[in-house]
Amino acid sequence: MPCDDPLVIFTPSGKRGRFPEGTAVLDAARRLGVDLDSVCGGRGICSRCQVKPSFGEFPKHGIRAVESNLSEWNAVEERYRSKRGLRKGRRLGCQAKLMGDVVVDVPPESQVHKQVVRKSASARRIELAPATRLYYIEVEQPDMHVPTGDLERVRKALAEQWEIHNAQIDFGLLKSLQSRLRDGAWSATLAIHSAPDQIAPRIVAVWPGFYEGKIFGVAIDLGSTTIAAHLCDLSDGSVLAAAGRMNPQIRFGEDLMSRVSYSMLNASGAAEMTDAVVEAVDESIAEVAKEANVDFSAILELVVVCNPVMHHLFLGIDPVELGQAPFALAAADSINATARDIGLKNPPASARLYTLPCIAGHVGADAAAVVLSEEPHQTVDRVLVVDVGTNAEIIFADRNGVLACSSPTGPAFEGAQISSGQRAAPGAIERIEIDPASKDPRYKVIGCDLWSNEDGFETASVATGITGICGSGIIEAVAEMRMCGLLDKSGLVGSSAQTGSPRCRADGRTNSYVIRDSELSGERPIAVTQADIRAIQLAKSALYAGAKLLMEEAGVSTVDRIVLAGAFGAHISPKHALVLGMIPDCDLEKIVSAGNAAGTGARIALCNVNARREIETVVRSIRKIETAVEPKFQEHFVNANALPHATDEFPNLSRHVALPDTAFNAPGTAGGGGRRRRKRR
Repeated sequence: MPCDDPLVIFTPSGKRGRFPEGTAVLDAARRLGVDLDSVCGGRGICSRCQVKPSFGEFPKHGIRAVESNLSEWNAVEERYRSKRGLRKGRRLGCQAKLMGDVVVDVPPESQVHKQVVRKSASARRIELAPATRLYYIEVEQPDMHVPTGDLERVRKALAEQWEIHNAQIDFGLLKSLQSRLRDGAWSATLAIHSAPDQIAPRIVAVWPGFYEGKIFGVAIDLGSTTIAAHLCDLSDGSVLAAAGRMNPQIRFGEDLMSRVSYSMLNASGAAEMTDAVVEAVDESIAEVAKEANVDFSAILELVVVCNPVMHHLFLGIDPVELGQAPFALAAADSINATARDIGLKNPPASARLYTLPCIAGHVGADAAAVVLSEEPHQTVDRVLVVDVGTNAEIIFADRNGVLACSSPTGPAFEGAQISSGQRAAPGAIERIEIDPASKDPRYKVIGCDLWSNEDGFETASVATGITGICGSGIIEAVAEMRMCGLLDKSGLVGSSAQTGSPRCRADGRTNSYVIRDSELSGERPIAVTQADIRAIQLAKSALYAGAKLLMEEAGVSTVDRIVLAGAFGAHISPKHALVLGMIPDCDLEKIVSAGNAAGTGARIALCNVNARREIETVVRSIRKIETAVEPKFQEHFVNANALPHATDEFPNLSRHVALPDTAFNAPGTAGGGGRRRRKRR
């Protein structure tokens, strides 16, 4: 296609392409394999192809998108909006046509295969000491001879009956206090919030008479790619419902620095991103409340954990200072606020919101939540905790203390920037094994229990299709290629002549490995390209370099155990992680998954006010290493490009896997396997 054709970039998939001017967004999505629903054939009847375009400067993509880069709002869209309603900022993909470069987000409800955000709550015994509790009081009736107000008599009752003194109340609640006292015949149940930094307890809800119901809280893990919410019963800490969704801010940039750049280059950029994420959190709260059949009025506590950029954007603070040294936070300490302060609409305005403290400018409240959950500060051995995500948080601890850093791994581990990559959704390849003799793969897809070489697989996978490869799948694919000799130590894919596999096919100047052929499926082929390998190498090198910096700072060369945290970390095979060199060498049996440790830390803080005091104290003792300004980070990064590593030994891995010593770009190697450099004269 001509290079001046409009470029469309779809989020959250990251798929992109150029199409002739006037191409409908829906047609472009179909040709790229983007998961955009439609049942009416593009006639503007079903409205399932709703998309949300974004406009402004996108330096990462090298484009500037303006509203005129899409065709004008038309009569079909206006008819649908007037009859059924169309949310602000949305267009119908079948009607909006490409007139210039644009970034288009496909919201969850417009996707055929809904994203599987795997941040489920892990079973965890949590000591209960919630900040918000219920108190039943009986209040003296008013007396014209004793001129006191209803609020003053409520305070008196709290002091005499519960020894709670000087209770404050939000103005919104004060308006309804008199009617609720009278409805309850001068008795009421109060929800009172007491936090470590509060001068006085606060009344956050009032029910007439004796309230027989329960009160609830929501723990929210607000990641740069995904949002996970867990509705908890504050009387016993149990998780009643969980919901996960993609972070809609992906349309402004897949990585954090892209979002900071968007804020720098667009006057209303920070406000746009704040509105998007607050709306998504509100929708997550609504989803868990509906699932558990809980009334919003009983959701009185929110705890949010997130990285520093997300922390600022959620709170409505411009993150521009986090994009440049010295990476100053607006506030590093924990934040106590209300739902109204943030602009949330679903919980009551007086519901209390707490964010854990941030550790540093690039190490946030999510890392603090991991510390609260995994307690590395209590360890006596050498432990490395890695929360794998778009922005990896790495913690090293031994008996001498705790160190922490953040490493910009990017979205490749999430399936983005991969040629056949996608988020974890039904139809995505999540597991793969390659036979060392035949070099043929077998794989599993999300939504189907069978392996691809088992009888009935093709029939069983019809419902989901085989649509691409997600993060855990690409990790295993690259590692399996290395173990089978399809990939050399430098990360170069061999040719069919070099590897003996017809699945290794020429792809321009490099080679690709075909996992699923289009001749078999009738669909687009699913392959691992040389560019995919490079994206994984860059991501894993950043992760390893961060861990290496912490270990050097601690004066150690090995670790006793490694904890993989995060939704993605829970699905990583330790063996494949070592083959790639994502993490330092360690006994395979000592590499364990902690599941969504940040989410667990959020639930602990939600259910136990003493845990909040604990993490606020522990965070002050953690030593922070800033990878962005550490001179040795680049050296470690370059050495970590090799698979598994250019210089570091992996004796534990060697006991389980013998990696072939292949070099496809070596002089004299037959078959071609990459571009050779010219000798300088």
